[in-house]
Amino acid sequence: MTAADEIPSREDYIHFLAIPTRWMDNDIYGHVNNVVYYSYFDTVINKYLIEQGGFDITNDPVVGIAVETHCQFMRSLQFPDVIDAGLRVGHLGNSSVRYEIGLFKQGDDAVAAAGYFVHVFVARTSQTPVPIPQGIRAALAQLAA
Repeated sequence: MTAADEIPSREDYIHFLAIPTRWMDNDIYGHVNNVVYYSYFDTVINKYLIEQGGFDITNDPVVGIAVETHCQFMRSLQFPDVIDAGLRVGHLGNSSVRYEIGLFKQGDDAVAAAGYFVHVFVARTSQTPVPIPQGIRAALAQLAA
């Protein structure tokens, strides 16, 4: 969750993306299945990298590889909820970044799930760590918590 393991609130996040749930996100118990939360994490992160960092997912020679993830579930989400995915950067290193994400049911101030996602930036062809590209680094710096 956060470095201090505190339950985050909306005010703790800098950037938000509305993500509609889909019928197929629900499991047999009538709520969004746990594995789908990671897809929401991935969506808010990568959309931000593309739109704010200028990341070209098809052609850039440097890509972010997920090396660690975590999610803590507090409240259920279900279709047809719309999720507000909050995003901030908890740590920005030379070749890695730790994103911190909070998922909120739209219109609700209580976090439904919170977690983190660590990317290591690598050369696409060799898969060896490289410095975070300047455009992406500048965008990530704007999210520093």
